[in-house]
Amino acid sequence: MKTKRDLINNWIDKAEKDLRSVMHELSFSDVVTESVCFHCQQAVEKYLKAYLLFLGIPFTKTHEIGELITKCEDTDREIGMLKNEADKLSDYAVEVRYPDDWFEPALEDAKEALEIAKRIKEFVLTRIIAS
Repeated sequence: MKTKRDLINNWIDKAEKDLRSVMHELSFSDVVTESVCFHCQQAVEKYLKAYLLFLGIPFTKTHEIGELITKCEDTDREIGMLKNEADKLSDYAVEVRYPDDWFEPALEDAKEALEIAKRIKEFVLTRIIAS
């Protein structure tokens, strides 16, 4: 049976794979920005779910970054500083994947999404590793 630490590590591993996909996509000259933004959103979602597991806070299946951060804030108020910028990524969970809500992020949007993902990663991993 998997331990709590195993589950946390599984979420982190999945998030890391999303960021690897982002870095791979950004290496091309014709970047598929919606893919970059989607995987950044997914990475942030997974890092936050790992952190919620670490904190012992239950969560539901959701792609709403703000909702996940709000749950974290119950125990760690500092994460609230990242809420507004990180919640921007929530739209990338679904909106960029379907043609009926056509929205193509600019390269600057994709780069901003990556920076946000890196900040969340650092925040979460620093706390998990420090324990």
